[in-house]
Formats: sequence, C-alpha cells, structure tokens
Amino acid sequence: MTVDTATPVQPDFDLTITRIIAAPRPAVWRAWTDSASFEQWWVPAPALCRVLDMELAPGGSFRTEISEGGGDFGPHITGCFLAVDELERIVFTNSLVAGWRPAESPFMTAVITFADHPDGTEYISHVMHRNAADRALHEELGFYDGWGTVIGQLAGLVEKTG
Repeated sequence: MTVDTATPVQPDFDLTITRIIAAPRPAVWRAWTDSASFEQWWVPAPALCRVLDMELAPGGSFRTEISEGGGDFGPHITGCFLAVDELERIVFTNSLVAGWRPAESPFMTAVITFADHPDGTEYISHVMHRNAADRALHEELGFYDGWGTVIGQLAGLVEKTG
C-alpha cells in the first residue's frame, strides 16, 4: 500500500525533471529495480556504474560506484531507501545509510515516481535538498544535464526492450 508522504514543491530547495518514456510502467520499474539493468543507465555514458547494494525496502542499503574514463571504481551513491512502492514510487536519500543510520555528508532525498501515460510511462525525479545552497550546488554541478542524460539512457534501454 502506498502512503502519501508528498510535501509541496519548494522551488528554493527542490529540483524536478519529468519525462514521458515510451515503454510500459513495469518495464521502466524493472530497469530501476534490477541491478544489472540499473548499471546500464544510472550514470552518464561513457562512465560506468557498479551496484554494490540495492536492498529495495525501507531502510535498505543503496550503494553504487562510478568509473570514469575506464579508471578505478569509486564511491557514487551511499544511502538508503525510504520507500519502495511497487510500480509507483522509489524514495532514497544519502542523508541516511542502511538501517536508518545518519550519513556523514547528507545532501539530498530523491522521490522517483512512475505513472501510466497514454504514450507509456510518466517518470518524475523530484530531488529535495536541505537548503537553498545545496540546491544551487546540485544545479551548478549539472543536475538537469546529468539526470536528464541518465533518464534518456533509461528510456533508450526500455524503449528498445519494452
């Protein structure tokens, strides 16, 4: 059962990106929840992603690594899942790590929603920050280009395979 924990968008603290993906919602969901599929789209190519932990349950560990330019893998996301509502929503944060333990460097919480759309799936990434400075930093680091690129890669993966 989905529990609505949505809060109103706060433009000074939040960044949001929406895309219609021409694939059924179960295909988009699988690409998000299957580690092997996830690794194919989670970071902008040509960088590579490796999933270390993806415990898709509240309090479950979410850890990925990134390799840029064919080099060694290093930390990318270290956090935990707050909510996993099948086919509807995934909420994760890097403010906490597995087992609800506080993280050393909290930065954001992301709410990913999946909804049926006449052309496939409406995919929304809503990212909340603790303050305006963190939001501005995330935007300066290329939020729209980076998250837009990976959502495009996700779309490319599922639109081919359905």
